[in-house]
Amino acid sequence: LISRVLGYARDMLVADLFGAKTAADAFFVAFRIPNLLRRLTAEGAMTAAFVPVYTEVYEKSGKPRAFELACNIVTLLGVALTVISVAGVITAPWVVTALAPGFTSSEPTFNLTTLLTRIMFPYLIFVSLAAVLMAMQNSMGKFFVPAAAPSMLNIAIITCALTMRDWFAEPTVALAVGVMIGGVLQLAMQVWELRRMGWKYVPSFNLRDADAIRIGALMVPATFGMAVAEINTFVDTLIASFLPEGSVSYLYYGNRLVQFPLGVFGVAVGVAALPSLSSEAARGGEKLVELFSHSMRLTLFIAIPAMVGLIALSGPMTNVLFERGQFDEAARYGVISALVFYAVGLPAFAATKIVVGVFYALKDTKAPTKVAVWCMLINIALNLVLMGPLKHGGLALATSISAFVNVGALAWMLRKRLGKIDGRRMAMAAGLMSLSSLIMGASAYGYLSIFYSYEARTMERAFHLIVAMGIGTILYFGSMLALGSPEALSFKRRVMEKIRKGR
Repeated sequence: LISRVLGYARDMLVADLFGAKTAADAFFVAFRIPNLLRRLTAEGAMTAAFVPVYTEVYEKSGKPRAFELACNIVTLLGVALTVISVAGVITAPWVVTALAPGFTSSEPTFNLTTLLTRIMFPYLIFVSLAAVLMAMQNSMGKFFVPAAAPSMLNIAIITCALTMRDWFAEPTVALAVGVMIGGVLQLAMQVWELRRMGWKYVPSFNLRDADAIRIGALMVPATFGMAVAEINTFVDTLIASFLPEGSVSYLYYGNRLVQFPLGVFGVAVGVAALPSLSSEAARGGEKLVELFSHSMRLTLFIAIPAMVGLIALSGPMTNVLFERGQFDEAARYGVISALVFYAVGLPAFAATKIVVGVFYALKDTKAPTKVAVWCMLINIALNLVLMGPLKHGGLALATSISAFVNVGALAWMLRKRLGKIDGRRMAMAAGLMSLSSLIMGASAYGYLSIFYSYEARTMERAFHLIVAMGIGTILYFGSMLALGSPEALSFKRRVMEKIRKGR
């Protein structure tokens, strides 16, 4: 939550200083290149392959052997990432041409994107190594510092944007410098925390380590399986480079709003669930279905109302968060289109984190890979079909549709493998959540229709938006309690226990 709030402060500042113009498009494209590689090489694939093996080694062979394995993985990954980063800096013009071919028609935009790509490519090294150290902590039941570390990236970007933008001929270079500083700080924060836990990095370069080989074997197919959503988003960026100016920025800001509930709750449940699922799988998997069902229902309990809320409040949210400075009314409508169509897929984005985690806990990264490839093809086809009538909104909708296909196919394959996945219970829970969410969305939208004005002062608009969100939250939770939702009752019980303990 801390990281996401700072992320929005960062995006509000970038929107104020750069709007949705060419310079902003160049930064967002350049930043997505190392970000995508980070997902592919570490935070997605490496984490998914590392956690099950590390958890097993930690439980069966003890902490010293687990720490030794971690040192070897950090060294091997560090060397590989350094080679990739050097290659990325050298080949940046060709990378930009391949991933944003529409930018080649404008030499200033192309040159700026290339420069920013070269500055930010080494960020891949620091953030990827940080992701491995975060996975170590998660495997040992530590979650706060790993989850809070990305705050360093946002703090660094905000600080550099405010203090360095006048240092460069092109102010967006300050954002790229902030990205690099943020990556270093993220890694330093993880090293500091692990040293407190007794870990010390001892360089090791053992390509014959059996456990490292197992991680590598799982990582190769997981590269596609875990990162399908990110790859689809990147395909959107590539195609959006051919659409009118601002399209890339509209997709970025719309996706950022969807990422807030997804990052705070959806990813959080997925991160917390993977070590538990891996431990259960290592012990024989008797409670695996129960853990999966509980994780999925917990995720949908937030994702479904978040989807409805984002759609119902899309206009006021975009207006309050971004509409100032260079970000005008036209940009607001562009972001609304992206936000609504991305929000449709939010339950699927969140559920994928859980269902894929079960496959990885079972040390099966091939099944998600096969589904991911098909979903990528579906996404590309839908992009080409929908970009004509819906422009950038069609790209967002294509991503959402392919996400539903992805999670549906994976759930079907998981049911065939496990025999049952508690599907009826999950479907009934989702039905109750959908009904309560519609009540919530209608009430919040009705309140804003009466009291919200786009011409009012910022504080007044923010006040009414917060009140509408509060009304919606109370009605949603109240409706779920009235309908006897086990998830709502469990949440209430836990809150009451905390209150009693506090007294």
